[in-house]
Amino acid sequence: MIDSSAVIDKSANISDKAQIGANVIIKANVIIEDDVVIGDNCVIEPFCVLRGPTTIGKSNHIYQFCSIGEACQDLKYKGEKTTLTIGDNNTIREHCTIHRGTVQGLGTTTIGSNNLFMVNVHVAHDCVIGDNCIFANNATLAGHVTIGSHVIFGGLSAIHQFGRVGSHAFIAGMAALNMDVPPFVMAAGHYAKPFGINKVGLARRGFNEDTIRAIKKAYMIIYHKKNTIEEAIPQVQDLANEHPQLQELVDFLKQSGRGIVR
Repeated sequence: MIDSSAVIDKSANISDKAQIGANVIIKANVIIEDDVVIGDNCVIEPFCVLRGPTTIGKSNHIYQFCSIGEACQDLKYKGEKTTLTIGDNNTIREHCTIHRGTVQGLGTTTIGSNNLFMVNVHVAHDCVIGDNCIFANNATLAGHVTIGSHVIFGGLSAIHQFGRVGSHAFIAGMAALNMDVPPFVMAAGHYAKPFGINKVGLARRGFNEDTIRAIKKAYMIIYHKKNTIEEAIPQVQDLANEHPQLQELVDFLKQSGRGIVR
């Protein structure tokens, strides 16, 4: 079903089983296949390919030559019906590739809202991405990766499958992540190591000075007091009891993963 207000170039190839919302603009030579849902006010630039099942929210702008909702590159994938869900107000620049999930994983790839994916970013199967993130040119996410909100990935950075990055973290350009990056932490290098807290980013997002000092104390407990993670958690919890924004850090440390960058 196509809303009557949608503006669609005559060269676009759109399945009868796709759903196109109000005021959507679809430009030349776009291919939209079965089971693709596009929300209101989206713009799809020329030569994009969208495959389903994929659900795209409102006011997303997808630039030319993107591949959205393609089958994943996992060799275990045998054509099962898996999905991709994208939220609202995302900007997806040229040549980005975003794949659907696998039945061995979550069965879906999920992207939140207000994210910027710069040129040639790859989001593999079963990834979960929060809101308000920025992925610079050629950033690469392997399968089953979890990214929090307000995360910045520098250009040419990459993260190993099943890796995690907590909210408000900063990943430097060309970083290679083979371990998890906790919330608020800056990481750089190959393989990446921690380089303090993302103080500038936190200040820009309205964290007050007391909370930023508490986050810095937590960083010192984790990285400079020779504590194990098990020893650090109750000490960081004490800080979180006074500064609730640190609870996300405590919860991240409690979850099993690949181990944190050191």
